[in-house]
Amino acid sequence: MSASVASLVSYGTDSDSDNDAEANIKPEKTDPDEIAHLLPLNSDKMTSLAVLNSAPEVAVKEDVMTGSHLDPSLKEVTFNPTYETMFAPEFGPVNPFKTQQMAAPRNMLSGFAEPAHVNDFMFEQQRRTFSTYGYALDPSVDTSQVSSSSYIGALDEAEKNKGLTVFEASAKKAGDKRKKLKGGDASEIEGFLGPWAKYVDEKEVAKPSEEEQKELDEITAKRQKKGKNEEEAPGEEKTVLHVKDICTSGPGTRRASVPYVCFLFLVNLLLSCSMDCKIKLWEVYKERRCMRTFIGHSKAVRDICFNNTGTQFLSAGYDRYLKLWDTETGKCISRFTNRKVPYCVKFNPDEDKQSLFVAGMSDKKIVQWDVRSGEVVQEYDRHLGAVNTITFVDENRRFVSTSDDKSLRVWEWDIPVDFKYIAEPSMHSMPAVTLSPNGKWLACQSMDNQILIFGAQNRFRLNKKKIFKGHMVAGYACQVDFSPDMSYVVSGDADGKLNIWDWKTTKLYHRIKAHDKVCISALWHPHETSKVLTCGWDGQIKLWD
Repeated sequence: MSASVASLVSYGTDSDSDNDAEANIKPEKTDPDEIAHLLPLNSDKMTSLAVLNSAPEVAVKEDVMTGSHLDPSLKEVTFNPTYETMFAPEFGPVNPFKTQQMAAPRNMLSGFAEPAHVNDFMFEQQRRTFSTYGYALDPSVDTSQVSSSSYIGALDEAEKNKGLTVFEASAKKAGDKRKKLKGGDASEIEGFLGPWAKYVDEKEVAKPSEEEQKELDEITAKRQKKGKNEEEAPGEEKTVLHVKDICTSGPGTRRASVPYVCFLFLVNLLLSCSMDCKIKLWEVYKERRCMRTFIGHSKAVRDICFNNTGTQFLSAGYDRYLKLWDTETGKCISRFTNRKVPYCVKFNPDEDKQSLFVAGMSDKKIVQWDVRSGEVVQEYDRHLGAVNTITFVDENRRFVSTSDDKSLRVWEWDIPVDFKYIAEPSMHSMPAVTLSPNGKWLACQSMDNQILIFGAQNRFRLNKKKIFKGHMVAGYACQVDFSPDMSYVVSGDADGKLNIWDWKTTKLYHRIKAHDKVCISALWHPHETSKVLTCGWDGQIKLWD
């Protein structure tokens, strides 16, 4: 108890000492306004109370920020700004590197477009006028004060046409319809013209002008000249004998048909025709000299054909004439024509029909002539293109023809309807056909660089096991031939080479560089089985052993 009392006494003693120390410290000067609220009110003085507004006006965010500010350097905007926001002026320093064009105000990608009101009709009118005449009104100029400077484009045309538009009366343009005279009242039968009314500027005189008359005279002269060419007489026939004695006897003949040089074997004689319009008879043995030249065609000679005895031969030329020649005398016996170009010619091989021959023409027909009367006795008109070849088969009772229509047709002699028609979508034109020595096969030079073999008896089927390839003949009528013993097949090609195939295996046996240009024909000697004759577009005939 005494201890607690003592502590209380000591506590009071310490407080007094502290108060004494504070009393010794001088009080700081204070602002009376700061402590005015702590002092009691003076009852003697009158005080006024201020009015307190409990809901003062406060500036809201919408009033402070009237719009969104865009940074010009932004590439993407996350909200949809208004037109005024997009094109508001930029604040801040001017970019010194901008050109005048870049700094110019723009409201569209290509520049600044001023708003202007133009109705659709006026706009279309000026657009059509500009596209037709090359000028239009300047839309920035007041239309009430139109002058020569109010137009843009071709100002010369605007002055010439006096600013007329396409919808206004203007000068007559090319292509405008001619005006007709008014037809009158339909109730008046005599005075009503209707659709038969004449044109306003129509002239009733049908006389041509000087220039038109000159053109008409030129056209008439050309037609008359053309008619004269059609009726032109054939060229003068003559022959040149190069040796004194000539022998034409001998068994059998061989031929090959080509457009540049052709041969025919008459055992010891060779007949050739060429693009130089001449036919030449050559000696096969001894000196191999030219024995006689036959001249009578005015254009290139396309084909030749001996009769069975070799005393006469036929020639077909591009001058549209077929001519019968005497081999020994060189005299032209007769001539035949139907105004078309003959592509091939063949005597009937039968002994009792040596006076008849057939020719494939450019007008798709095969024409049969009689040498004795000189008249056409039959026409075979079934092909759809020019006839290229004629080959007799089946003991000369039938013949096979090929054409540019890519077909092969078989005919009975003297019957103008084909009894066999061969045409496949995969077939090509076959401009050269040769019958095998045994008469069983037809070798056809196809334009797809193949030699096709067809049966020459009964059904005329394609032998798919006998197809000869390996040469290039597309576009050329290269003649094909068999060896007399049916062991080989030969053909020229476009590279001037002579190709020899084995008949049994169809493999390419040998290839010889025969000519510098196209080797157009190859012909095997009918008796000497080791010799082959070739001719080419280089104008040479070669005998190979």
